[in-house]
Amino acid sequence: MTNVPAEEPRVKKPDWLRVKLPIGKNYLQLRSLVDKYKLHTICESGNCPNMGECWGEGTATFMILGNICTRSCGFCAVATGRPLAVDQDEPMHIAESVKLMGLKHCVITSVDRDELKDGGSIIWQQTIEAIRRVSPGTTIETLIPDFQGITENIQRIIDVKPEIVSHNLETVRRLTKEVRIQAKYDRSLDVLKMLREGGCKTKSGIMLGLGEREEEILETIDDLQKVGVEILTLGQYLQPSKKHLPVMEFVHPDKFARYKEIALQKGIRYVESGPLVRSSYRAEKHL
Repeated sequence: MTNVPAEEPRVKKPDWLRVKLPIGKNYLQLRSLVDKYKLHTICESGNCPNMGECWGEGTATFMILGNICTRSCGFCAVATGRPLAVDQDEPMHIAESVKLMGLKHCVITSVDRDELKDGGSIIWQQTIEAIRRVSPGTTIETLIPDFQGITENIQRIIDVKPEIVSHNLETVRRLTKEVRIQAKYDRSLDVLKMLREGGCKTKSGIMLGLGEREEEILETIDDLQKVGVEILTLGQYLQPSKKHLPVMEFVHPDKFARYKEIALQKGIRYVESGPLVRSSYRAEKHL
């Protein structure tokens, strides 16, 4: 009889990670708009646990530049491969949807488009400008890629002055190569520093539960504070599929609360910290 190796035991998901199913009138209205305009939201592509809550409150994060990423991060549910051609009409589609939904505050993010010379930054710029024209009363948060650290591309974001510019460090220095594969820890810090020096209000996020140690978390918070990051999100990593990195620990809510207090004491001005917190969770409060 052949001995079949037992599947590696998984860490059991605790009760505090239960989420409600997406229902309700507001959720259905947003669902209809997303389908009508063929918009890609990171709420869906990233399997965000807060989609029901946020969409039910009439808030969504739009993902531009398609839904295929040129990078293959070990934590992310977004598909990796060769992206389709850039949709030149997308900036206006996003702006029109923002206006239709009557959003006071919107969040824009994107996949990485490393195959493009501009990294997609021109579409980024055009999208923000279109929202400004079509819905001038809407404030904007942008969750940007690193644009490979190219100054010209980052400057395009600075020039259009979103109210908040976010770029996620995602994890501690030691785990970056495994978690973010094509990204670099120090390059991300340089991007955040460049944005801050350009006059932007900056924000970043870290996932916990990937095997990081407490001292590494505190070091990462220090690194973000040193480059002027004002807003920080701390959330629990959740494995999107068996192909992705496993969860090494489900961090207790009490630990998240303690990290929040520590980050505030270290000089971070606003902190969202909890198991279900994601980059755009309660984004309108970060202004």
